[in-house]
Amino acid sequence: MRIVCLDLEGVLVPEIWIEFAERTGIPELRRTTRDEPDYDKLMTFRLNLLREKQLGLPDIQKVIAAMGPMPGAREFVDGLREDYQLVILSDTFYEFAHPLMRQLGWPTLFCHSLEADAQGFLVNYHLRMPNQKQEAVRRFKELNFQVVAAGDSYNDTAMLGEAHAGILFHPPENVVREFPQFPVTRDYAALRQEIDAAFARNA
Repeated sequence: MRIVCLDLEGVLVPEIWIEFAERTGIPELRRTTRDEPDYDKLMTFRLNLLREKQLGLPDIQKVIAAMGPMPGAREFVDGLREDYQLVILSDTFYEFAHPLMRQLGWPTLFCHSLEADAQGFLVNYHLRMPNQKQEAVRRFKELNFQVVAAGDSYNDTAMLGEAHAGILFHPPENVVREFPQFPVTRDYAALRQEIDAAFARNA
């Protein structure tokens, strides 16, 4: 009755919007919530820009598929699934993640969704629920699961704090400084070791 909850971007795959911006040569798509803290404004800007550039969902998925997971991610995921339940909790969208999930062997993913029109252009986005990473972990605990969570950045820290044990993976230094309570790992071998140790401590 043990579940590992992982963030997706920055843990198993590249940061999708940043990588997509580089691969398409559209630097404006590198904007994040650091540049525009209002998430609705940011997403509206992104969707309008994609339409302006005549990039529909099939075009976007083709670019994302070419990104591929991080080196070693598929083997890491497969190894975890042999010993634990695995759920990926992400703030990305199913339509973006789909090509990458195929390359990761279709692990379970909880995230958000996008809406496209008849021409394939993205017209809206739909959040599954607010604070969905933290809420999912809370519900798993209510179902009597032991939960270990790992992520790389600020938007993962509520999930890490909610879990029985939280682990940072390749985090930026400001996150390391601000959240010293979470152990820091830099590669998959160290992350797997920390996950195993966390479950052993909570047994």
